Amino acid sequence: MTSLEPVSTQDAPAAIGPYSQAVVAGDLVFCSGQIAIDPTSGELIAGGPADQARRCLENLQAVLAAAGTSLDRAVRMTVFLTDLGDFAAVNEVYATFFPGVPPARACVEVSRLPKDVAVEIDCIAAR
Repeated sequence: MTSLEPVSTQDAPAAIGPYSQAVVAGDLVFCSGQIAIDPTSGELIAGGPADQARRCLENLQAVLAAAGTSLDRAVRMTVFLTDLGDFAAVNEVYATFFPGVPPARACVEVSRLPKDVAVEIDCIAAR
């Protein structure tokens, strides 16, 4: 079995439970879901779903950088929304992070997310 390497960075919010910000397995980086927490203050950011999506993706960028890769190498993303009515606004922000070939993605509506945020995004990337 491939060894597992935990990834941790102060440039993204600390894990708020018994999980790693990401785990490297072979040539893949599996990032835990990110919500719109500012890593400096530890507080949720102000703003709506589009602002939250931007912060989620910035947090994922930081975790991937700590793992030696970037969103450019993302192969699979999952976007969790508490209201699919926010899909277009979130998608508009999301697209700015993937000007080239975007990764495969699922987007699902869920009843509730940690800290009652509107958006959570996770990622799998190649290293």
